[in-house]
Amino acid sequence: MTLCVFSAVVTGVVRASSDSPDDLSVTTRGSDAAGGGGLPAQQGPQPPPSPSRPVKIAVPGIFIEAPVTGLGLDKNGHLGAPPLSRPRVVGWYRNGPSPGEAGTSLIIGHRDTETGPAIFLNLNALHRGDTVRVTRADRVTAVFTVDDVKTYTKDKFPDDKVYGATSRPELRLITCGGRFNKKDGYSANVVVFAHLKSLKKQTA
Repeated sequence: MTLCVFSAVVTGVVRASSDSPDDLSVTTRGSDAAGGGGLPAQQGPQPPPSPSRPVKIAVPGIFIEAPVTGLGLDKNGHLGAPPLSRPRVVGWYRNGPSPGEAGTSLIIGHRDTETGPAIFLNLNALHRGDTVRVTRADRVTAVFTVDDVKTYTKDKFPDDKVYGATSRPELRLITCGGRFNKKDGYSANVVVFAHLKSLKKQTA
């Protein structure tokens, strides 16, 4: 088995402008986000002062800790994926926001490969309220809270909802889902929607 092609053409992922304080320890208060993306802005942590590439992701709810590599688009504008030879690595869309920046940050992982299970095999087991931690090269860890987990078939993939810009820092984790056949691959994508809960700066 191999990762399916990601259904949408990624053209709308942009950074949202925002003023950012130097204090990164602030956390959200009274957040009760409903899932599914395209959510209204709420009081919470401001984005960090500058972009920084992610280097590690941790998802305690499904026992994941993995390195992150950069991804681009293919010649058709479809979002790429990490190399099949590295099934335990996830990929970040490097032309979009860094995790923690205002806007929609995208992280992609394989569900499985021809050699067996891969890093996002159990992504669809996450639930609202679960935590995703993304550590950046600037030693800031962006802590996200899961809002929703959805599975979309290729012909009904909601591009704007998944990839569209947002006014607050959000995260999408994406892998394959649905049924698999040798001719067409997987029939769907699993998408985790999450929003930024806090930012933590490593001091040592």
